[in-house]
Amino acid sequence: MLRKHLLDSTRGRIVTLLQHGGLTVDEIASKLELTANGVRAHLTGMERDGVVERAGRRRGTTRPSSVFVLTPKVERSLSGAYVPLLIQLVRLLTSRQPAAQVDRFMRQAGKGLAAALTDGRRESDSLGSRVRAASDLMNQKLGAVTHVEENGHIVMRGASCPLAALMGTHAAVCVAMESFVAELVGNATVRERCERGDRPRCRFEVSARAPR
Repeated sequence: MLRKHLLDSTRGRIVTLLQHGGLTVDEIASKLELTANGVRAHLTGMERDGVVERAGRRRGTTRPSSVFVLTPKVERSLSGAYVPLLIQLVRLLTSRQPAAQVDRFMRQAGKGLAAALTDGRRESDSLGSRVRAASDLMNQKLGAVTHVEENGHIVMRGASCPLAALMGTHAAVCVAMESFVAELVGNATVRERCERGDRPRCRFEVSARAPR
């Protein structure tokens, strides 16, 4: 419903048009029954925000006009195939492999995701600072909505779960995210305590490792 609401806006209608191919300002204005200046103003903001880009020029009645297309990042984000495919992959994995192997696979996936998003770098700040940095990264890169609580112990708590659709397939997805957070935080013990009801929510408890 939210996605539909966004696409019903003027910018959203432009995005929908551009999903079918590149268009000029005049072509978009004609299809949406808007003024060329109005469309141009929207495209300027969308270009600045990385939603559209110019892809050559097209001959017009008086002079060539720029052709606007969606950026590759936006095209990927509009695909509805990722979640259904991942659900099937997780179902196949969990139905064919022993639980211990699934656990190892998920932990490796979470660790690999952390490395991909950070290039293996980790700040050497306090534990609380590292957990907050991990929370910020989840929010910025994974679409999570988490915050960190420090009332005697450190808890990363989410208002929702960015992987809710997959969690319904197998709770081992939470293990992957536990490994993801642990890799980001470093030198700490992370335990997932996610809520798995009708509205799944992330929750990770983080504690310093006891010195050896």
